[in-house]
Amino acid sequence: MAKLGFMFFLTLFLQHHHTSASLIDRRRSIASTAVWQPMYCNAVDINPSCNSFLYVTPEGRNLSETASVFNGSASLIQTTKRHSGSEDLLVGVPCMCEAINDTLTAFFHDTQYKVEKDDTPDTVNIKIFSGLAMNVGDGKGLFENDTITVHLPCGCSSTASDGVLSYAVQEEDTLSTIASLFRSSSQDILSLNPSVTNPDFIKPGWVLFIPMGVAGSSKKKIGRLSIIIAACISAAILLLCVFTIILRLKRRSSQHNVETPEIKMERAPSNTSIAALESRFFPSMRITDIDPFQTERPVIFSLKVVGDATANFDEKRKIGEGGYGSVYLGFIGAHEIAIKKMKASKSKEFFAELKVLCKVHHINVVELIGYAAGDDHLYLVYEYVQNGSLNDHLHDPLLKGHQPLSWTARTQIALDAARGIEYIHDHTKACYVHRDIKTSNILLDNGLRAKVADFGLVKLVQRSDEEECVATRLVGTPGYLPPESVLELHMTTKSDVYAFGVVLAELITGLRALMRDNKEVNKMKSLISIMRKAFKSDDLESSLETIIDPNLKDNYPIEEVCKMANISMWCLNEDPMNRPEMRDIMPTLSQIHLTSIEWEASLGGDHEVFSGVANGR
Repeated sequence: MAKLGFMFFLTLFLQHHHTSASLIDRRRSIASTAVWQPMYCNAVDINPSCNSFLYVTPEGRNLSETASVFNGSASLIQTTKRHSGSEDLLVGVPCMCEAINDTLTAFFHDTQYKVEKDDTPDTVNIKIFSGLAMNVGDGKGLFENDTITVHLPCGCSSTASDGVLSYAVQEEDTLSTIASLFRSSSQDILSLNPSVTNPDFIKPGWVLFIPMGVAGSSKKKIGRLSIIIAACISAAILLLCVFTIILRLKRRSSQHNVETPEIKMERAPSNTSIAALESRFFPSMRITDIDPFQTERPVIFSLKVVGDATANFDEKRKIGEGGYGSVYLGFIGAHEIAIKKMKASKSKEFFAELKVLCKVHHINVVELIGYAAGDDHLYLVYEYVQNGSLNDHLHDPLLKGHQPLSWTARTQIALDAARGIEYIHDHTKACYVHRDIKTSNILLDNGLRAKVADFGLVKLVQRSDEEECVATRLVGTPGYLPPESVLELHMTTKSDVYAFGVVLAELITGLRALMRDNKEVNKMKSLISIMRKAFKSDDLESSLETIIDPNLKDNYPIEEVCKMANISMWCLNEDPMNRPEMRDIMPTLSQIHLTSIEWEASLGGDHEVFSGVANGR
């Protein structure tokens, strides 16, 4: 009897093992039979030809983990829902023309992968890289702990307004369903994929290039005549209406003028009352038609709205995390937003930021759209700043999916950030000290224009001859704190000036504010000490050239670099009385930027110099 029981359980185990193995074998066979061609190109270039997208199945990874695996940026990841309801990702990456061997030159995006135990080329391609990787291991064996380069096919097309997507065909996909999913058309997909000869036959595992945002472009010519006819009819009706209005006005002008009664306007305390007042004069408008993106006052959102906007704070939507909460990418209608989720215990930081950003509206300060509050959490809703933080663009930018910033872009960012800080110091009704100025709190938009963010530690100070107060605790980030804050907890606008001096040093050197000491690995070394050492030299230019960011590849006007370094050291003076105010350095920063633009223009558009500054000014 025991023998029969053992045989029964052994049979069940073997059946289960066979089912699991057959599933893996089936996925492997799909990948191995995948027949596709990369998008060929002619001129190999170390600079990206375009920005493209990869279709990625998260496999349980959050946005940061996905960005790391695919050598992209979490801020450039979009979510997309399939018809089945599952949520996948579109990962934005730079696409370059590469010669990956002697016979193949095509568009690829490369990333690094550390081989794990039991990895095979098929499992790495399917499980890690969503079926997009080409020839994992370059035909060689995979050995545990080896780091290999993985080539991911990408594409560029001038006709794809939303970019080209690399997509691995899935079960039950058809050309038409793929086209509808990504606002494309079957004909446009076929034109980018010449290897697909039969539009009714595509095989799971094939990699297709999808031109996104071209839906309907092939139909524009159809119906053009009807559009012209409709336009003519509309013009005729418009002329008739204008003629009628002119006649009515002439009749009115012949009558005696009647004085219009004065309308007494009351001060509106909130957005809702503004909308109520507006609805009295425009009956077609409703109070519920408030657009939070068209008002300067913050809107109170319901918990349902912020939950729906972030897919209930799905970990895959997380784009940042700090000491005071996590930040998630969200969508309200067609608008992208960033929502900071904070524990209720952080209410002090929540209200500090809320009170300041309700009153501050400046192009170089991140915009607060609204807020929400629950029993356990508090939420701040901001504009979404697409290019992430300055920190990501300065420190290992290529690993984070960014191109290195050019010198001119850096001068523009320095000027933008200075304007934002100067505004809260000098041009608001109350004077505010940010207390946490650093590169990770300076965000860059699509045009690489800077905005100061994260006002959770902001402090109100009085405008007087002694604009100084004492903090109750040490706050801020090591590497950016001035001596008086560390030793005596003194806090003034000069505290922000000191931190900004560190930011300028980072823009020049590409180094972090604090780094490990190469001579003593257990100790940290500050960027400030490196800058001060450079200034001890009799030949400042030669001394600075040894520490200027190598990502600039010697493409910079050394005279302007020296000027910015001098401003940095002025801001980093140990005595706050000898530091400038932000308003004092603005003219010089502006002059440095203008001179750098002229220098750049004099080079006649050298490709190396202009890389990383697309739309940067």
